[in-house]
Amino acid sequence: MRHRVAGRQLSRNSSHRRALRRNMAQSLIEHETISTTIQKAKEIKPFVERLITLAKKGKLQHRRRAISLLGNRRMVALEDGEPVQKGTVVGKLFSELGPRYLDRPGGYSRIVRLSLRRLGDNGELVLLQLLGKDEPAKKVRGTSSKKRSRRKAKTAAQAAQPRQVEAKKPEQPAESVAEVPQEPREETAGESQKESK
Repeated sequence: MRHRVAGRQLSRNSSHRRALRRNMAQSLIEHETISTTIQKAKEIKPFVERLITLAKKGKLQHRRRAISLLGNRRMVALEDGEPVQKGTVVGKLFSELGPRYLDRPGGYSRIVRLSLRRLGDNGELVLLQLLGKDEPAKKVRGTSSKKRSRRKAKTAAQAAQPRQVEAKKPEQPAESVAEVPQEPREETAGESQKESK
């Protein structure tokens, strides 16, 4: 039994999962968007975000750590039918992606669900994308959940109370309005017995 074993198995053994994670992360860094299944995307997203956090630090030990986790695949493009090397994945990670997300505290990628299904096994397809530089970060709320729940309860109580609309009365001079003091009510024997119960 696999009780309390973290991570998705993805029908692979551990070395195959590690190779899958590396290859898909390298493709995501190279192309900045890939199409995959929802389970694979959820497994790869935190791995890529940790690599981008290493790239933001940008020192030599962070570059070495990224190479050990990711590998250093070359990026090759075809120009006039001939393969031309465009650099390496780790080079792009540290030169382009790290500086792009310096002001962003996290959340460098997103998963966009597609309406398409894979033909072979009807798997749910998604796009795993790196965010652009111009996309804003989500705003962090400053209030705690307790304060929010108190505020919601308070507004709900105010909404439940019926509002009384006061009609405007013509103002009368102060001398004509006489205040009548209210006399305290005397309790009868029957009322005092009801209160004691």
